[in-house]
Amino acid sequence: MHPSHPCGANSLVSTLQDARPMRTRPVAWAKGVALMLSLAAAQAFAQTAATPAAASDAAARSAASGEVYDLLIGTYTGGGKSEGIYVYRFDTGNGELSRIASAQTVNPSYLVVSRDRNYVYAVNELPGDNGPATQRGGVSAFRFDRASGQLSFLNRVSSDGNDPCYLAISPDGKYLLTANYSVASNPGGSFAVFPLSADGHVGNSVLTVHHEGGGPVKGRQDNSHVHSTVFSPDGKYLFAQDLGVDKVFAYRYTPDPSASGRGLFGPTEARYTLIKPGSGPRHLIFDASGKHAYLTTELNASVLVFDYHDGKLTPVQTVSMIAPGFRGKIGGGAIHLSPDGRFVYATNRGDANELVQYSVDPSNGHLKYVKRYPTLGKTPREFAIDPTGRWLIVGNQESDSAYFFRRDPQTGELAADPKQLSIGSPVDFKFVSPS
Repeated sequence: MHPSHPCGANSLVSTLQDARPMRTRPVAWAKGVALMLSLAAAQAFAQTAATPAAASDAAARSAASGEVYDLLIGTYTGGGKSEGIYVYRFDTGNGELSRIASAQTVNPSYLVVSRDRNYVYAVNELPGDNGPATQRGGVSAFRFDRASGQLSFLNRVSSDGNDPCYLAISPDGKYLLTANYSVASNPGGSFAVFPLSADGHVGNSVLTVHHEGGGPVKGRQDNSHVHSTVFSPDGKYLFAQDLGVDKVFAYRYTPDPSASGRGLFGPTEARYTLIKPGSGPRHLIFDASGKHAYLTTELNASVLVFDYHDGKLTPVQTVSMIAPGFRGKIGGGAIHLSPDGRFVYATNRGDANELVQYSVDPSNGHLKYVKRYPTLGKTPREFAIDPTGRWLIVGNQESDSAYFFRRDPQTGELAADPKQLSIGSPVDFKFVSPS
């Protein structure tokens, strides 16, 4: 494992090309029931899907119980435990889960869905552990049929960097951005900008922005490591979280009618917000009001609260994820707000392997610790709360498991008896309304 690698994924240079039909089937919620398919070698991309009739039957059964969503899960494919992207139909009323499709692609550790829900984009996080440093990562595009849940491969382009680990779509839907954690030929991370066509294809990058510098944590901050790129709620700015240099960079976004990439992003007057040395900023989110932002720091496992106005982040609070007296390894990860904006959750990895819940003060956005929950596995990366607020799903990357916690929308608390899904190296989760 490279000491500066963002996630500890195994590399898989072989790709897949074969397609085969697959029936929709309810998932048995039982510990140890594996839904892992072996990975064939030396092929390119493929997708498997339920028949339309089977998918319709599953949707009809689920619709009788509660609101139904498609749940897309991105994974690491090293070691043959996972195919790539999985699609499940999830009933928020009773928690019934039916697998309806999958798409084979290498290390799709982060996903983003287009606003019209017709396309899905995935990073191909390469080189991964033990891979050649000269190998570039990729970005893959898929057409998404919401009726059947099928993903159809469109194309793949170079991410213009190593270890792409995050994706964002510009507010106007014209560009896709990826955060490249590493860039071997030009030490330091970057973010790259790709034009999106009307038919969902992703074009070659038109702009790549490199950062320089480092931080005090040897092996993790020897140079820049861009971990996420997030647009402001007003759509005017882009924030790039750089774990390696302890900065949140701010760029003004100016749409480019020519799609040439020229003048798209320019530094703001302040240029960046400094984060405490050795913190390692990772993921940033904004609340619905657009007045507050929340940032996880990986290296010291904290959540920072900011006031936001016109491209400027003003730090107002820092809360630790670490339990009092805890002495093991830590690793701040993902962060999300509940659908009603009343609670913030964040993952802490390392030896902690837990979700931490905070309540949000509606008057100023400040956080107050509520409770912590074990994720019942190793290395919880991303997680998701379904749009109804009834369920929270978290994946344990190194335990090949995802847990579905029933959530109390009023208190935000998670039930102690989650349902388990066995799946190889789960990382990212995205809910999509099929209607």
